[in-house]
Amino acid sequence: MKRSITTLLFLIVLVASSCRISRDTPKTTAVLPDHFHDQPDDTTSIADLPWDAFFIDTTLQKLIGSAIEKNYDMQIALKNIEAAQLISAQVRHNYLPQASLQISANSARPSDNSLNGLSLDKFLGTSHIEDYGAVLNLSWEADIWGKIRNQQKAALAGYLQSKEARNAVQTYIVSSVTKGFYNLLMLDAQLSIARKNVTLNDSTLEMITLQFNAGQVSSLAVQQAQAQQQLATQLIPQFEQAIHIQENALKILAGELPGRIDRYQAFDQLALPEKLSAGIPSQMISRRPDVKSRELELVTASANIGITKANMYPALRITASGGVNSFLASNWFNIPASLFGVIAGGVVQPVFQQKRLRTQYEVAQVEQRRAVAEFRKSVLDAIGETSDALVRIDKLKEQENIAQLRSQNLRQATQNARMLFQNGMATYLEVITAQGNVLQSELSLTSIKRDQFHAVTDLYTALGGGWK
Repeated sequence: MKRSITTLLFLIVLVASSCRISRDTPKTTAVLPDHFHDQPDDTTSIADLPWDAFFIDTTLQKLIGSAIEKNYDMQIALKNIEAAQLISAQVRHNYLPQASLQISANSARPSDNSLNGLSLDKFLGTSHIEDYGAVLNLSWEADIWGKIRNQQKAALAGYLQSKEARNAVQTYIVSSVTKGFYNLLMLDAQLSIARKNVTLNDSTLEMITLQFNAGQVSSLAVQQAQAQQQLATQLIPQFEQAIHIQENALKILAGELPGRIDRYQAFDQLALPEKLSAGIPSQMISRRPDVKSRELELVTASANIGITKANMYPALRITASGGVNSFLASNWFNIPASLFGVIAGGVVQPVFQQKRLRTQYEVAQVEQRRAVAEFRKSVLDAIGETSDALVRIDKLKEQENIAQLRSQNLRQATQNARMLFQNGMATYLEVITAQGNVLQSELSLTSIKRDQFHAVTDLYTALGGGWK
């Protein structure tokens, strides 16, 4: 009889396992261009470089290294990885049977007028009964429909997704620190430009005052020269304030208290990389942490479909228990007389929960389709970000060339205006206007150069660089 029950259960498991209802979901693809905007077919990419090989300024490297080590967002991401790793390791044990050990000692006194009480008094000569047991219980559910297998896939995808989230955090930190550092150097340069312009305006104001004292110009000329000088002077505390705020922001990103940041290189000494290879789009997709995270989210959604579908089907459960049992404490561990064992197998089919389980399955299908759309959207966004960065780099270079020529012309025009004014061949308004134009053009030039470095940083991160 025991052999027939065992054989029957084995056949049920064998046949059911061959009728797996959960199939592997085919890999979802996205439409990709052959190459990026105006880029040659080159498989090399700047994103293959580690961040400390791409950003070579030593001060910047120290800031990024400190931020990766101490930033609280990074620490949170690392803890999420630890939690996901523990969950993934725990799910691997779902194939093992559940076991529990129970040790009990009971004493019961039935009523003297009950059947149990009369029987005890008549056959055992006692008014109470004792029961002592030590039982090991085992319960195991056969993974007929692949539910546990899909749980493992979902847990593994969650663990890998937490690692991609950590990579995305590092990419954000590298980009934010780099942009903040370049912005800080630009503010230093603009502060220096403002101070030089104040000195120039002081000289102009002194020259116009001398001519006013000589009766060659009116008091209006002095007032307008003073206003121009005050306008340039007003920029100094503005830039100093912006520098202080930017330093604090970088320190906080680096996980440190707000304070001053030492820098040893001037903004005009920085040079853009000569070669900015973007590689091919398919390589970029495999490097982007956010795209890979969306792809893993799709794996999880597909696994959830298998789990929710398996919940609607019968579950084969096998239970076993064994141990020692006795109604006398002295015979509790009398082996083999006190030994006992029970084994049972059953099929459990949900009945009244079918509507709820069906809804969960349908929701899982919707979530899977949503994950497909989000994955494809992330790919499209990644392509767009890379294309935007490439276009910005090209067009900002053109703007820089024009801005440099304009600044050179305005500086020469300022010198000419001062000389002509001293010789009575130009008005004081021409001098003031020329100096104001020089100030704005030089500030604009530094902003364009800062935007160039930001565009290069954006290209590096858009291609999937920064987390290595």
